[in-house]
Amino acid sequence: MTETDVREITGPRNFRNSTALVDNADPVWQAAADNGLIGITVDHESNNRLVVPETGHAFANMCSCSYLGLNRHPAVLDGVVDAVRETGTIELMTSTTRIRPTIQLRLEEELGDLFGARILLSTTCSTVTAGLLPLLASGHLAEGGPRVMIFDRYAHFSMSYVKATCAQESLVLTSGHNDIDFIADACRKYPSVAYIADGAYSMGGSAALEQLLELQDRYGLYLYFDDSHSLSIMGERGEGFVRSHTAPGPLTTIVASLGKGFGSGGGLAMLHSSKQVEFLARHGGPLGWSQNLSVPTIGAALGSAAIHRSAELGKLQGELAANLARFDELLPTPLAGNGLPVRRIDVGEADRAVRLSTELYQRGYYSSAVFFPIVPRGQAGLRVMIRSDMEHADLTAFAGHVTELLSS
Repeated sequence: MTETDVREITGPRNFRNSTALVDNADPVWQAAADNGLIGITVDHESNNRLVVPETGHAFANMCSCSYLGLNRHPAVLDGVVDAVRETGTIELMTSTTRIRPTIQLRLEEELGDLFGARILLSTTCSTVTAGLLPLLASGHLAEGGPRVMIFDRYAHFSMSYVKATCAQESLVLTSGHNDIDFIADACRKYPSVAYIADGAYSMGGSAALEQLLELQDRYGLYLYFDDSHSLSIMGERGEGFVRSHTAPGPLTTIVASLGKGFGSGGGLAMLHSSKQVEFLARHGGPLGWSQNLSVPTIGAALGSAAIHRSAELGKLQGELAANLARFDELLPTPLAGNGLPVRRIDVGEADRAVRLSTELYQRGYYSSAVFFPIVPRGQAGLRVMIRSDMEHADLTAFAGHVTELLSS
């Protein structure tokens, strides 16, 4: 095929360019693979001790999203066993739109009461987003017709991935991170606007929620937040950063993964009406054709929900806060003191991030190297996730190793 032929069939690439993505990112991914940093297979002795069976190499996991350690909690594990024994199956193997098991309805009602919302469940949070955002763009989730879709520059890839689909329905724009002036200008220019962002960002920091709510009051701005990284760790019932400050409504939707701080699996949308839930189940693409949640996953979530109703949740949140304070004291970063569990150690170039991650892994600590397109070019580094079940000795030793390696 000639260069002219290629140009004739190449798409406009307004919101996706796989060639540029692969050409820029794959060499660094390959370097990470060459250094043994991806595809690691382990035996899970605890969140603080993973073991590679072939070599016996043991290491602490410094990038687990199980912020409260609930993935190993006895009540969560018992929930899995109880659910399978109760139902006698692991999954219904049917589209959730057609038939769903009673135990899934029980989980929806439990989470709805816990978080004060109508709950739509799916196999992943990414599936929720893929089903919901195109219908938000087309104007089917709120009055006002098709909405201009403003994606925050740092919005999680699971949301940005849907840009091209949304662009089939409405105008899609990208704002600077937390750029309130850009969003306000769009609200003045266009009759219906939606803003798509993280509540707590996967690379650290949070949305400018107070200012965004002011724009919503003034202009009718639709707010769509993925708050996966704050669910369970914030709020009296673990409702998360965004839900602690505002409720789902006609102009607000909150989605989250149950596979991080909540300690189970699956994804949810916090919605404001049963009618909205029913509409999305019918017309939300992968929300309808995906399978039901597996019964073990439902059981784990029911076990976690019980913990969220107990005094133990506050205890675990307090232990996480103490570990965050300890880490920030030992290894200050620009994100110190923000109350969220993600910390970034910026080193600049991608090859240096890979080298640092490799050295730490060899010393018994795994922290993921992050680089373009995960973060902007020239801002590569390590992402560290702080958990309630981390030992102070591990935090101290890890910080010491990082300090030593960065100074060498």
